[in-house]
Parts: sequence; structure tokens; C-alpha cells
Amino acid sequence: MSIASIRTDYQLASLAESDVAADPIAQFKRWFDQALEAEVAEVNAMSLSTVSADGRPSSRIVLIKEFDARGFSWFTNYDSKKGQELAANPQAALLFFWSALERQVRIEGKIEKISDAENDTYFQSRPVGSRQSALASQQSHHIANRQLLEDKLAQVVSQFGDAPPRPEHWGGYRLVPDFIEFWQGRSSRLHDRIAYTRQADGSWTIGRLQP
Repeated sequence: MSIASIRTDYQLASLAESDVAADPIAQFKRWFDQALEAEVAEVNAMSLSTVSADGRPSSRIVLIKEFDARGFSWFTNYDSKKGQELAANPQAALLFFWSALERQVRIEGKIEKISDAENDTYFQSRPVGSRQSALASQQSHHIANRQLLEDKLAQVVSQFGDAPPRPEHWGGYRLVPDFIEFWQGRSSRLHDRIAYTRQADGSWTIGRLQP
């Protein structure tokens, strides 16, 4: 079988303007809850795309930790590649793909850092191993071999035990959306795409995009 011949004809559902909520966060919650009910694997996984100061894009999978009227949040190492790119260009895009439901959600907007108080609260809620690793790893930086990383982790465990402190370079980001698209797969690639665009006064307009 050639790669070019691999395709799926989506037929599970449709999406009309009359189906969606007036607020995109409410609509996202509706779809997220349905994905949870459907037991979609890694339902909280999203692709995060950033752009460097010289215009070079990069993407990776991260886990959403919260969404509300303020935006969509996740946590990471501020000194990582994505952290450096967000410092240089505080705009990003998120993508959720729930293949079992033949759905995807695209989100674009500006980036802001989460407060230290929120960072501390979430950091303390993480498994102890994850907290230890946050101190041991200089995310995105080169290291000669795995053993050096294991040695660094052992040093952290020896120094802090089960109570490692949150490092200053570790914390959360929030994407404040100005564009959200809900995509429902349809037969013959005639997909439904309903997009929300934030206006200057903070309100949202809803429109259909051609597939």
C-alpha cells in the first residue's frame, strides 16, 4: 500500500452553526467533555507551535492543565526551546486532534506567564518524580549521555529527598485566544469548519470556513 492511498472517509457527525455555543470556551468544554466520555486516548494532549525570533517554527506535544475564560494553560521549563521562543515571540498555536471523534480544534493567540502562586500550587500537586526531574533536567539542552542525566537526578534526590522546591525557571503559560476553530470530519473531505474570531471589544464572531 502506498502512503498516498491511505485515507479515512469521516462519517461520524456533522457540525452546523446552530450546533455550537455562542462562547468558544463553552464549545470547547462541550467537545472536551465528549472526548472524555468517549475515553479518547491522551485527550489532554495538544500540539504547541511556536516561532523563533528569526521566523523558524517548531511544534511539540504538551499536556493542557487548565482552560477557562482566561485561556488555555500548560507548564514547562522557561529555559527550554519553546520557552526561549515564546520569550522572543509571545504568539503561539495549539492543536487538539481527537481521531476517535473525527475532530480537531485549532487555537491561536498571545502568550502570558502564569503567576508564581499558581505555579507553586500546581508544582506541589505533581508526582514527586516529576518535581525531581524538573530540577535535574535542563530541558532542550544537550547532554553527553543518559547516565549523566541519571546522575543529576540522583543528586537532586540526595539533596532534597521527596520535597524538591520549584525551580525559578519552571512554570506555566497561558494562551489567550483570539481565534478558535472547531473542525468536524465529513465524507469526501467536505469537512465542517466553524471558526470564532475575537473582536476588539472582546466579543466573538462565528463563521464557517471552507474545507
